[in-house]
Amino acid sequence: MSKKKMHKTNAIRIIEQKKIPYEESSFPWSKEHVDAASAAQALGAEAGSVYKTLVTIGSIGPIVAVIPGNLELDLKALAKASGTKRLEMLPLKDLEKTTGYIRGGCSPIGMKKAYPTFLAQEAQTKKAIYVSAGKRGRQVKVAPDDLATIVQGRFADITEKNNSV
Repeated sequence: MSKKKMHKTNAIRIIEQKKIPYEESSFPWSKEHVDAASAAQALGAEAGSVYKTLVTIGSIGPIVAVIPGNLELDLKALAKASGTKRLEMLPLKDLEKTTGYIRGGCSPIGMKKAYPTFLAQEAQTKKAIYVSAGKRGRQVKVAPDDLATIVQGRFADITEKNNSV
C-alpha cells in the first residue's frame, strides 16, 4: 500500500520551522462529524487527548481556548484568565475571516494573527495531545508544553468541571 503524501498546512510548517517533534494523522471526515469526539474515534484515541480549538470574542478582541474535546469551555473562567470582563463565542460566520480556518479545521497554530491563547490545564497531565493541523480530517500530536511555546499560550483552569463526559 503506497502512502499518499499530504500537503503541508500552515500549522505543520510552523511546527517544523520551530523543530518541534510531532506526529500527523489523517482520517475521513464528513460535515456531520467535525467535532473532537469524532476525531478521537477516527484516530482510535482517548477522547480526552483530542483537543478542540475555540475562539471567543471580548473587549480585547479574539481569545483562543484549547480544551479537551470531551469537556466544555467555562467562559467566565477564560474571561478571568485573560483579564477580560466578559466573553462570548465568536460567531461561526466570522471564524474564517478572523483565524483563516474553518469549523472542524481550526488549529491554534498558524492563525492569521497571534491571539492570546489559553490551554486547558488538563493538558499538562498528558505526554502529548492532538489538535487540528489546520484542515478537516488532519490532526497533529504534540507535547502540550511545545504547543504552548508555539502559540505563546498559557495553561489555565478554563473548563467546566461539572460537564465532563
